[in-house]
Amino acid sequence: MFPAEQTRTAKTLDVYVVDVEGGNATLFVSPSGESMLIDSGNAGAAAVRDADRIMAAVKDAGLSQIDNLITTHWHGDHFGGMAELAARIPIRQFIDHGPNVQPAAAADDFLQKTYPQLYAKGKHTVAKPGGKISVSGLDVLVVTSAGETIKAGLPGAGGVNPYCAGFKPGENNAEDPMSVGTYVRFGSFRTIHLGDLTKNKEFELMCPNNRVGTVDVLLGLHHGVDSSNSHVLVHALRPRVAIMNNGTRKGGQPEVMMTLHSSPGLEDLWQMHFSELSGQEYTVPGMFIANVLDEPLAAMPVAPMAPPQPGPGAPAAPLHNGTAYWIKVSAQTDGSFTVTNGRNGFSKTYKASLRAGTN
Repeated sequence: MFPAEQTRTAKTLDVYVVDVEGGNATLFVSPSGESMLIDSGNAGAAAVRDADRIMAAVKDAGLSQIDNLITTHWHGDHFGGMAELAARIPIRQFIDHGPNVQPAAAADDFLQKTYPQLYAKGKHTVAKPGGKISVSGLDVLVVTSAGETIKAGLPGAGGVNPYCAGFKPGENNAEDPMSVGTYVRFGSFRTIHLGDLTKNKEFELMCPNNRVGTVDVLLGLHHGVDSSNSHVLVHALRPRVAIMNNGTRKGGQPEVMMTLHSSPGLEDLWQMHFSELSGQEYTVPGMFIANVLDEPLAAMPVAPMAPPQPGPGAPAAPLHNGTAYWIKVSAQTDGSFTVTNGRNGFSKTYKASLRAGTN
């Protein structure tokens, strides 16, 4: 038996974008008190740290259980904290895209030995495009999973996407394109989280016709890395706000920042971390950034930093193991919403859009 569903006095959809150091953990809490967590942070020694940070958001939301845990794909920065988290709070339903397609010892061992023990205490569901996830008060639709996308446009969507003509394919690994992508509607408010979906799959979802329409908030952005975040997705979705789950040296490359800042209708970009790969040239004002370096540089250069070459000789990213802060979205059914930076208390309210309810 699971704990009884709690009741909330809030009338908002609350979304906590939790800092898991360039991984992902995004918690949705509906006015009914039902919840959906997308990903559970990093593996290894960081699992305890990230579970602590997720549980802080859980506590702030007043939850006694997580009703749905979506694992977008089997990379350690997305599922690594799951076992630690499950030891702290009941999880009712575990949702994923199915088997890992990029062989890796840690992921494969987890899927064979640990994961079945976790979902044996609840329910296990393999997500399919077009399938719905039950969260009282929300409309939650799976739009991508296991390399497949929805085939028909959402209500009000389906028009020709003008950005498809200039699309340039990108490179990707095997597992990122498998990501479970989730579209959430709360009255006239719309948001989407596509995990680490890469450019080629963005094209399949959005071309030649835009099957999604527009959104108010674009979440995740694959940490702001340039193997994702094409014009065919970002510009066609026309988000009013984007919230990037980047790390200090993960994401925020100039190509992505230019795509975002030139996106029609974008009012603000919020970031989980200052990105050294942006420098001052492409970054946003500090009040829109939730977390800074534990040992910041004396001066941040204007020019963006070139990403170090991967491999055993690559320098480690600056650590941020101190107090972490989330970015919180509180949305109303009329389509208006407020975004708050947990570090400095800065918040900004976005009025209901004239386009609210058009798709």
